[in-house]
Amino acid sequence: MPGNTRIFYGWYIVAAVCLITTIGSGLAFYNLSVLLNAFVEERGFPVSLTSAAIATFFVSGGCTGVVVGRFIDRFDARFVIAASAALGAACLYSVSYLQSTWQLFVFHVAFGAAYAGAGLVALTTVVTRWFNAKRALAMSIAFTGLSFGGIFVAPFVALSIERGGLASTGPWTAALFFLGIAPVALLVLRGAPAQYGLEPDGGAGVAAANGNAASALKFTYADAKRSPFFYAVSISYLFLLGAQVGAIAHLYRLANTRSGVETAALVLVFLSSASIVGRLTGGWLTLKIKVWTFALQLMAVQCVALFALAFTQGRISILAATVLFGVTIGNSLMMQPLLLAEKFGTHEYGRIYSMSQFIAMTGVAGGPVLMGVLYDWAGNYASAFVAASVVTLAGFLVLLFGSRS
Repeated sequence: MPGNTRIFYGWYIVAAVCLITTIGSGLAFYNLSVLLNAFVEERGFPVSLTSAAIATFFVSGGCTGVVVGRFIDRFDARFVIAASAALGAACLYSVSYLQSTWQLFVFHVAFGAAYAGAGLVALTTVVTRWFNAKRALAMSIAFTGLSFGGIFVAPFVALSIERGGLASTGPWTAALFFLGIAPVALLVLRGAPAQYGLEPDGGAGVAAANGNAASALKFTYADAKRSPFFYAVSISYLFLLGAQVGAIAHLYRLANTRSGVETAALVLVFLSSASIVGRLTGGWLTLKIKVWTFALQLMAVQCVALFALAFTQGRISILAATVLFGVTIGNSLMMQPLLLAEKFGTHEYGRIYSMSQFIAMTGVAGGPVLMGVLYDWAGNYASAFVAASVVTLAGFLVLLFGSRS
């Protein structure tokens, strides 16, 4: 039981979340760019059409996330994560048979819902409940799995597709998605620490019974919706994550078209490796500087990195720009929930974060589409990545001037 372990049980949850996000990101988030290339090359779908389908993945995920946020504020998150793992496995199995346009869109809608149910809203809420003073450090470790997925999972999916096509890749990725997520969630994840006589960060007994003073913020969902800070964070991450996810979705193809499949595979590894270093460094830095300041610095770096990717051609320059971009990916997903938890507390955090993420997901959905349309229009990725850089700058300005309340 959580209350009977010598090591604070929250760290077991961190380890479990790291494994779940490794599987989820490797087969979903980072895999989207691999699947985009496969759907274009193997099944003959246009880049713009496939990009539009990817947009429905994020729209579906955003809508599902709101429902998940309401559910996990009241019930055990483990069961929604396990059910989502089953749905995601079914979606991945179906790529072996996907041939028509309507199937392409149904796949992305269903897979987006599955990834949302087993992804950031549920997992971030669980980690947030178990940590307060050490929240940034715990999140940086737990969500390092988002980067591990790009290193240890997505490249093998890409290699499997290159050698055997989608037909041979679907079954084993489906099995991995379910077996790597559902059992871990059911066996390890738990609700709030107070249920086990603990308090966040590892305190015990008495403080938990009387309520944790460090978690005294009791902002409700209604309070958050009336706050300019909530909208500034949500809209700034609409721009930031829209540009970021759009770039990730097209980065594999950019590298493939400019420097070949070997460079494209290396891009996934370099992107994820830089993300790991960035995230772990970020967890330490947020103990030294304000989360708000660090978030702005990350946005500035992403703006520069995307502009560089617009014009790089050779393998070395592509990989160098990818590393710079990867450092921002390692932290950006972590900054949005940290900003919200720091401002509004954990009382109704699931609903607050899920709605903020829903707003941001409208931008995420548009990012791949915008870049796909610009690619089809220009015949190359220069204008698409310049646009992503400009959109990132817009997010920087919104957070800088809109969240000072």
